Amino acid sequence: IHLATENEQYLSELPEHAGYFKETRIVEFIFLLSEKWRLDQSTRYQAVELLERFMIKQVEQMFNDRGNAKGRDQGQRSSWSSVRDQITNTFVLRLVSCVQLASKLSLHYSRVTSDTALKFLQSLKYSYTKQELLESELAVLNTLHFHINVSTPLAYVELLLEVLGYNGCLLPAKPLHQLCVQLLDFCYLTRETIYDTLLKIAIENSTPSKLQIAKFLTVKEDFMLLAVGVISTGVFILIPGHWEQVVEHLNCITGISPQSILEFSYAVVRRIVGSTTP
Repeated sequence: IHLATENEQYLSELPEHAGYFKETRIVEFIFLLSEKWRLDQSTRYQAVELLERFMIKQVEQMFNDRGNAKGRDQGQRSSWSSVRDQITNTFVLRLVSCVQLASKLSLHYSRVTSDTALKFLQSLKYSYTKQELLESELAVLNTLHFHINVSTPLAYVELLLEVLGYNGCLLPAKPLHQLCVQLLDFCYLTRETIYDTLLKIAIENSTPSKLQIAKFLTVKEDFMLLAVGVISTGVFILIPGHWEQVVEHLNCITGISPQSILEFSYAVVRRIVGSTTP
């Protein structure tokens, strides 16, 4: 109930450009870096969500500052090119800071130290100091008002799997969990293709309008739907004989319709097999 409420609250306050900083290259960078540093599974999703929330707020602040400065100064300060340059020049540093902060939120002890982070940045030919690294972490914390312990889709997946077990669904817990994590990774890395397919299914049209795309944003950012879709797909792949029963249970637990669950699973499976055949 707490996760569902948190999810609904987030969707009700969704920024207009939510998801903009979840493109494949960024997500892949974070996933590979988390793997390199041997971080907990939940850490990489937390880092993606932190970076997304931070970057959107930072861009909004820069936009507001630019608007306020425009009347006073028509020079470089109010130039969008300078804003873009500022974002570009610090982006990798901010990304590393988000991974660092996510590692510190983990219940495990594999947090990323300043030395580790600096060594990585130096390998990319950046010459940041420990002070600049600390200031970057503080910039993320201040911009997000220290609200950084956000739930990730993995928490939704794991809790729903646990509820399914309590409800009497006899599922192979460990292999299903492992498959769901792989599918969640896959959904993050192929996000645009999966949700594009889902949108076209929903509107029964291959060319959605701008308004339809804008309205679909809440679907793309719905963690509960993503978790339900991942579990449904995992069960379909691993133990297809239990699929209908699991979909029925997921519908009862979350209120998400069987049709929506089916459509999400279809979009994921279609992307996996690379086929347009229903």
